[in-house]
Parts: sequence; structure tokens; C-alpha cells
Amino acid sequence: MAHLIFVCKYRKRLMLTFGDEIKSILYSIAEDHDIGIIEMEADKDHIHILISYSAAKSVLEIVRLFKQISTYRIWRQNDNDLILRKHFWKQRTFWSDGYFACSIGQVSKDIIEKYIQTQG
Repeated sequence: MAHLIFVCKYRKRLMLTFGDEIKSILYSIAEDHDIGIIEMEADKDHIHILISYSAAKSVLEIVRLFKQISTYRIWRQNDNDLILRKHFWKQRTFWSDGYFACSIGQVSKDIIEKYIQTQG
């Protein structure tokens, strides 16, 4: 299992508007690629995700899938491009370049789940 955090580009508070839609997109991506999302919660400008995954996939590969596909889909759904163009007028982006990832080795799954649930 791993705890991931993705931040919106320029720390824009886009999760207030798109949080539920992003969650739905991420659940869909996880289902398509055999990744288990145990817990997920969005704050104003970032999202926390607790995932379980097979050793055949790397964390980098999972992050790349989540960020690339969710950016592609969010721009194309529900006329979101009209809103997003006001924030990102040079390029079609949503997430900042970096991410946080850590294995939850010594910490229990319940502690991480409670932490993620209290975000936002």
C-alpha cells in the first residue's frame, strides 16, 4: 500500500470545484488498471489517496497513470475547459509536476485512513 498526494498546479484551489469529479475519474482509472483505492479525500488544492497495488506496477507508473489520464479527462468533461482555461491559459494542465508518495510500512492502514478522512 502507498499514500499519494497530488497538488493542483500553482496551488490553485480547484478541488473546491472539481474535487468530486476528480475522485470519480481516479476511481475509474484505478478500476481500469487493477489498482485498489482504499481511501481518498480532497482538500482545497490537493488530494490524498491510499492505494493498494501489485508489485508488478511501480508507484511512478501509477502516479503517471492517475495524473495524465485525470488531466486529460477533466479538461474534456462537462465544459470544464471553459473554467480551466481561465486558470491555465498557456497549457492544458491540472496537477503540479511533483507528487508525494510513501509506503505505509510501519504505520497501520487504519491510522492512514483516519488521517486521509480528516483532510478537507
